[in-house]
Amino acid sequence: MSDQPQNESPKLHIDSDWKAQAQAEKQKLAAEAEAQGAAQGGPGELPPADIKTLISTMVSQALLYMGAIPEPSSGQRILHLDLARHNIDMLGVLEDKTTGNLSDEEQQLLTQAIVELRASFVELSKQVAAHQARQAAGGAQPQPGGQQPPSSGGEAGGGGIVMP
Repeated sequence: MSDQPQNESPKLHIDSDWKAQAQAEKQKLAAEAEAQGAAQGGPGELPPADIKTLISTMVSQALLYMGAIPEPSSGQRILHLDLARHNIDMLGVLEDKTTGNLSDEEQQLLTQAIVELRASFVELSKQVAAHQARQAAGGAQPQPGGQQPPSSGGEAGGGGIVMP
């Protein structure tokens, strides 16, 4: 039996360590992009169209869909593992296709981003799978607002949920 009261649904507990690592990487990339932008123009101007900006954009998208950063227009966090995995996979494609064409700094940035995102994704997927298993064992109870937790990133699902 579950140690949860019967009228209370299990809560999804997400380890904040991976969030802190992901947020630190995002802040590092944002600071680099800001420094680059400051050197090239004033506020409100678009960032430079370079590989660092592309990597930063794709990292931000993966983090968004892993719930690590809030969605800009609503401020809510989204958990959509299929889209997160797609963005991480796209960074892998970028790494494969740019081999030998990046500076050491650019290559290190890309490799580090991929390694950290993959590790965070695996950990988050395990947590979501464990949560789903607990829910299934205790009887599937709908989440507030009728949302169901996403799949763990497998082929059979992966719809997103909005987290408070």
